[in-house]
Formats: sequence, structure tokens, C-alpha cells
Amino acid sequence: MLGAARTVRGGETVEHEFLQIRQDSAGKLVYVALPSRQKETTFTATSVAENSVTFENAQHDFPQRVIYKALPGNRLAARIEGLRNGALRGIDFNMKRIPCESLVSK
Repeated sequence: MLGAARTVRGGETVEHEFLQIRQDSAGKLVYVALPSRQKETTFTATSVAENSVTFENAQHDFPQRVIYKALPGNRLAARIEGLRNGALRGIDFNMKRIPCESLVSK
């Protein structure tokens, strides 16, 4: 699976990130993140359930954990968490599936 994210402020993209969920060469499920101006980081799946998956990388600065949960109504909850400056922190991202508008002119 491939994904992309961007942060827009004042109509300008100020941050971006490319994402992958795939199997690594050992057959383990991994989450690979490539944020703007940072090195690629890999998180390994530590928990896989019917409607959720947790990826972890204890050596990463922040986050050390990435969690996805499928919710009813075509919704997805994502959470990043871990230690930052010695304190446990977490950020939630709530998403909902929406239709994509066609780019084809009529």
C-alpha cells in the first residue's frame, strides 16, 4: 500500500510524507515513512488484528509507535505516539473515506 500526506498552511504545502505498508525481505509487515527533510524510517508490525495494526520502532526519535484502527462508517483512526523530550505524547488523526472528484473535463 502506498500513501502520501501533506500539511498545507496559507495555501502552501509546508510538509509532505510518503508512506508504504509492505513486507520486508524477511516477510515481516512494515510501515515505511519518508517525511520531508528526514531520513526514511521503518516500523515493524507488533500487533495485527482484524481491524487494527500497530507498528513500532523503539530507536526512532518520535514517534516510536504508529497505530491504525478501522472504524464503522468508512472511517479510519490513526495515532502516533511515543516519548518526546522524556514525556509520553500522542497525536490522533481521524479520517473518513470520501469520493474523489473526476479530473476529466466534460
